[in-house]
Amino acid sequence: MAADVGPGMWIVKHVHRFNEHAIASLVPPVFDSYARIFHPAMAIDGEPVRWTDVAVANGTTAHPTMEWGSLVGSWHTPEQPGVWQEAPEQGSLPPRAARSLVGVLRRLHPDTRYLLVRPLARIRPHHRSRKLSRLPMPSREDMVLFSGDIDLADTQFGGGMLGMSAHLWWPEDRAWCVATDIDLMTTYLGASAECVEAVLTAPELEALPATSDQKITWDSDTVNPLPGSPSSGF
Repeated sequence: MAADVGPGMWIVKHVHRFNEHAIASLVPPVFDSYARIFHPAMAIDGEPVRWTDVAVANGTTAHPTMEWGSLVGSWHTPEQPGVWQEAPEQGSLPPRAARSLVGVLRRLHPDTRYLLVRPLARIRPHHRSRKLSRLPMPSREDMVLFSGDIDLADTQFGGGMLGMSAHLWWPEDRAWCVATDIDLMTTYLGASAECVEAVLTAPELEALPATSDQKITWDSDTVNPLPGSPSSGF
């Protein structure tokens, strides 16, 4: 755990308020390029299933602002036999995808990393009473700053069923920043054009180009039919 939140204050300074519901609300809009990394669905044999393949199976269109509910027709579809068994993880970059992303970032920017997690919901109860280094994120719950090697990026904080990946991580030189919000099925990267291109072309990841003003709400997909709200129950 980091003793000083100073290394994270640049994010507090630059990130937009969360109620703008854009990538800039998660990743500071200070980078040349951005990518949206899609958390894979899972097949019955445990293998990852790309959103692009799910779109093909459903006659919908894969594109940079696609949303899972619009691809499959509902946010409440539990499975699609022969296509996918489990929907993409919400709020957590799966460890396998995290390791793949780390592989790309390590080649371009080997450095020490800092990780952030939500302090109450994602830290074990017996640790919450400690004096934690909290980063005052605008319009959101404070986050706790951890420091360590980039290999920690696949750590599932909280353990058990509550385990989730870090919500933010970046190198000391601020060459890139990765963000995973607790409500989303995708992860976002801000970086140089070279770094983003490397992620977009990594065969083990499914990623598409994005912009900092791109919306991140469930109804952002303007290409495919819009299903009912995730909270509607229908």
